[in-house]
Amino acid sequence: MNLLHDLLLACAGFAGGLAVGAGYVGFITVLGIIPRLMQITATWEKIRSYEWAVIAGVLAGTLVSFIPFTLGLPPFVLIPVGLLSGIFIGLLAAALTEVLNVFPILAKRIGIHAHIIALMMAIALGKVAGSLFHWLYLVYQQRV
Repeated sequence: MNLLHDLLLACAGFAGGLAVGAGYVGFITVLGIIPRLMQITATWEKIRSYEWAVIAGVLAGTLVSFIPFTLGLPPFVLIPVGLLSGIFIGLLAAALTEVLNVFPILAKRIGIHAHIIALMMAIALGKVAGSLFHWLYLVYQQRV
């Protein structure tokens, strides 16, 4: 029974990893990050280097998520790192919505096309409020 349970867990983990990997590749492909980067920097001949950089980044991220370690940095160093990470994630999400034209379609469907700026501000402020709630309340509760 224990072996069957472990095999099912391994299959579920592998399937989840495949799904996340496929989503990541789809995300990178839809946004066209690598071709756009090569176009801006005029480095089309370095396409293999870009591919290996993405692969190395994914493997490094996977390794870091499995092996617990701490850098021992003081909190004042972590504030700008967290801020820049949040900006990066926000801009990446905004780029995805821009590519897929999510906001104009949503505004047209719910009938507030004239107020699209208000819609975007509401989404951005909601993300900020959710992040602040998570970090200031939920993370603090785990530490206490």
